[in-house]
Amino acid sequence: MGIEYTSVIDHPIDEVFAWHARPGAMQRLIPPWQPMRALTETESLADGRAVLGLPGGLRWIARHDPAGYDPPHQFVDVLSSDGVMTLPPRVIGWWRHTHRFSDAGAGTTRVQDEVDTTVPGAALRATFVYRHRQLADDLAAHRDAARAGAGQLNVAITGSSGLVGSALTALLTTGGHRVIRLVRHEPVRPDERRWEPSSPAPDLFDGIDVVIHLAGETIAGRFTDAHRSAIRESRIEPTRRLAELAAASRGLRAFVSASAVGIYGYDRGDAMLCEDSARGDGFLADVVADWEAATEPAARAGVRTVCVRTGVVQAARGGTLRLMRPLFSAGLGGRLGSGEQWLSWIGLDDLLDIYYRAAYDDKLSGPVNAVAPNPVRNNAYTKALAATLHRPAVLPVPSIGPRLLLGKQGARELAEADQRVLPTTLYGLGHRFRQPLIEDALAHQLGHHQLGR
Repeated sequence: MGIEYTSVIDHPIDEVFAWHARPGAMQRLIPPWQPMRALTETESLADGRAVLGLPGGLRWIARHDPAGYDPPHQFVDVLSSDGVMTLPPRVIGWWRHTHRFSDAGAGTTRVQDEVDTTVPGAALRATFVYRHRQLADDLAAHRDAARAGAGQLNVAITGSSGLVGSALTALLTTGGHRVIRLVRHEPVRPDERRWEPSSPAPDLFDGIDVVIHLAGETIAGRFTDAHRSAIRESRIEPTRRLAELAAASRGLRAFVSASAVGIYGYDRGDAMLCEDSARGDGFLADVVADWEAATEPAARAGVRTVCVRTGVVQAARGGTLRLMRPLFSAGLGGRLGSGEQWLSWIGLDDLLDIYYRAAYDDKLSGPVNAVAPNPVRNNAYTKALAATLHRPAVLPVPSIGPRLLLGKQGARELAEADQRVLPTTLYGLGHRFRQPLIEDALAHQLGHHQLGR
């Protein structure tokens, strides 16, 4: 029983080992299709412990064994118990995970995971394919930042508890950067600061190099008057207030704000859209245009300002993929309407890399299309998702379905949007995408890699 999984990572052993010891590593390694999350990370690979949350309030405790600690070559964690809610996971029997690292020559590292457990290796393989790929890709992102002269950044993030914000925080901290979470409640942790959207404190950005502004009411939902108002009010004025504060702050290197491809309108057909394409029509186009305009106080003051125009994020833990997965897993998925409309998408980890680059790369400013280089039509997307889940996709979804959920306007501007957006600015910089094809992004998020090692 158990598994051994090995790969060679194109980074020196000291860097590989140090990555595992930093905050965020556990979160970056938990596969998104698994029903667990990191509650507390270990403070020491030598003798600390990490606590993972499971469904129903259950807990998995990974205790690090001092006898197996040999930096930078090895550390060991074992399944442990502490209270009633940690007992059920022990029904698997035992779990001892040995993490081994060895110099593979030419600045590379052999990473070997050896798990002694009652769980069959076949059930664990997808997890370790995912973990090794995350490790290699994250280290590559950190190397790009180092080569660009990023140094150690102090980054303030709004919306740090959301899907993108929590993952971005983990990515940055594994690179040795310091993240300050701007929260609306009283701070309860050393890395939190109170942020009042309507009146941010004058010293909110003290000691901060980069601000990444992600907060905003979710766009998904029925487009009622109340929902449309919440979308606007959570974006325009809070962004303007932060941009004005950024303009008055000393030492700030960049102000990076979320934006969306919705600025191009919902019905653009086969037109290939780049950052200098004309804005389109519709409620979302109006909102995004005003949202981006709200960042202008920072730009006018000479602060490098980036608006990250995000496409449809592919993430197993959130967004449309989370909603569609159960339907497609049951064999009930299919194209939406004609299936000919273009979908401009982005894998979650590629989106994180774009925000990361926006934080340190002086060559990025203004609007940046955060989309994969290969947009697909809706029928191609649904076929790819069904194939990833090994299910058919033969039942077209009638237009009435999205309209019942989102209303007529929401269905037209979200579910039925037709936008062929290209990452033209990133192309010009030779940006590397982790998953440029939709099949790769879905396989990575859903644990269906077909890699052999």
